[in-house]
Amino acid sequence: MSDWREVLIKPETSIRDAMQKIDDTALQIAVVVDENNRLLGTLTDGDIRRGMLKNISSQEPVSRVMHKDPVIAHLGDSREKALEIMQREGLGWVPIVNDTGEIVDLQAFVDLLKPKPKENMVILMAGGLGTRLQPLTNTCPKPMLKVGDKPILENIIAHFASYGFGRFCITVNYKAEMIENYFTDGSRWGVNIEYIKEDIGLGTAGALSMVSKTPDHPFIVMNGDLLTNVNMDHLLNFHEQYRSQATMCVKEYDYKIPFGAVKTDNHKLISIQEKPIQRFFINAGIYVLAPEVLTLIPQDTCYDMPSLFSDLIKKKWECTVFPIREYWLDVGRREDFEKGGRDHVKGFD
Repeated sequence: MSDWREVLIKPETSIRDAMQKIDDTALQIAVVVDENNRLLGTLTDGDIRRGMLKNISSQEPVSRVMHKDPVIAHLGDSREKALEIMQREGLGWVPIVNDTGEIVDLQAFVDLLKPKPKENMVILMAGGLGTRLQPLTNTCPKPMLKVGDKPILENIIAHFASYGFGRFCITVNYKAEMIENYFTDGSRWGVNIEYIKEDIGLGTAGALSMVSKTPDHPFIVMNGDLLTNVNMDHLLNFHEQYRSQATMCVKEYDYKIPFGAVKTDNHKLISIQEKPIQRFFINAGIYVLAPEVLTLIPQDTCYDMPSLFSDLIKKKWECTVFPIREYWLDVGRREDFEKGGRDHVKGFD
């Protein structure tokens, strides 16, 4: 970013426009100011996601979701003091204000050139039969179908690698040799890949019982048939911020009822809402799990992620949801696969 003033926005700016501002700038932050450039608040990806969970529309002003008491440094503070504030508070940026509260700079500590290597393992579920995509999957496993010039699974691995992930485990079953022969040990992508071979279908969680060594850090599990540009740093930070033992990524899904919805009280008509839209959060097939969760996975049993989360909730383990606002597509049907190809041309916007 050439000028920190590019991230200044007004409190009446819509959340949608602020999202675009955050995504377009290196600092991943927007700063809310009044007409005199006095600091009113800050807005980050996390603030927006928390607003989504409260069903705050993206058309509403950022004043609904902004952080109104941000950490600041003062004009005249040394660089070392500003860095000390950022390190103490776990921030990548800090606004600099003068005596009247006007923002005069935005100090940032950002590494844009090379991601910090991560020790977190990524487990990709690629053993499904892909029956809904037949006949395309009659001769090719679904994760190896090409979107653009690369298999879906290669797009996934490349996306994780761009965030510094280097340890991968791929669960395979149907036409496993096609996946193993293509990716081998992962060295072509600068990562390390191991494989779990399912002799029988173990569901979206059952294969986790076959992980050879319990990870030392939270690990990510993802279905191998998804196209997404989710910010993986934000996902891990969210999981750790809430000290969660299991985080499920969710995607907002709108369903428009094609009729007028009638509200009644016994025989009395209360109201009519024409073609209302219902909003839900759906399971997006991406998860972050604490290592101890592996102790709950049954051996040699078909076991799905929803069952795992239901068991975790019953045991009162800490479970959280991470709302995805970025591009996400489940390539499960022929029309979805074709849409993924079109979206790839546009850069998954």
